[in-house]
Amino acid sequence: MAARTPHPTPADADRAPGLRERKKQQTRDALVQAAHMLFLSQGFARTTVDEIASAVDVSPRTFFRYFANKDEVALAVMADAEDYFIHCLRLRPAEETPLQALRAAIVKAWRDLGHAETTGPRSISSALELLRIIETTPPLLAAHLRRVTEQERLVVQVLAEREGLDPTRDLRPVVLAAVFGSLLRSAHLSWTAEQEPAGPEGMVAIIERYLDQLGPALAGHWRP
Repeated sequence: MAARTPHPTPADADRAPGLRERKKQQTRDALVQAAHMLFLSQGFARTTVDEIASAVDVSPRTFFRYFANKDEVALAVMADAEDYFIHCLRLRPAEETPLQALRAAIVKAWRDLGHAETTGPRSISSALELLRIIETTPPLLAAHLRRVTEQERLVVQVLAEREGLDPTRDLRPVVLAAVFGSLLRSAHLSWTAEQEPAGPEGMVAIIERYLDQLGPALAGHWRP
């Protein structure tokens, strides 16, 4: 699989990449944007790598320097957002409980990425639009769920390191990561079904509404 070129996040804002790096990032962004527009206009299955490359005026060979396949370019925006969430989680203060750290990290990730760009391939709005395509395209959904599983393992690792635990002996990081991942997926599905409220803040509102119910769902009495 081709190596994925790291996508800039707000955490990289103070870095000054060289000309070569900027050109590579511009090409990657252009490929993501072209793929996104083609997927929205004609569907994922009908779009070819040749069409994506042609829209950016590069060769298919150049495309494969950045992405292994169509799945990877389609999931690029979501993958970058997920990577930034892990970055935010690693930076959360040690005094926060694991769940507090997860909640603060996901809210910060959505808000930071939402404010970073309003349009284009780096826009979190692109990620929100792609959620609809992912959920209705079986190959993309399978690839996305594989990525979610990989992210869940990273969350377990970060939580275990934060708390000084061995997750093979203490299952709390594994259980919490699984619950949190399922909660996020439910929130994403809710947003794609409702499509309201709109934008990153709408997604944050839905995620927080789900998180507010986590404690009562796990430990509370459900009967009136």
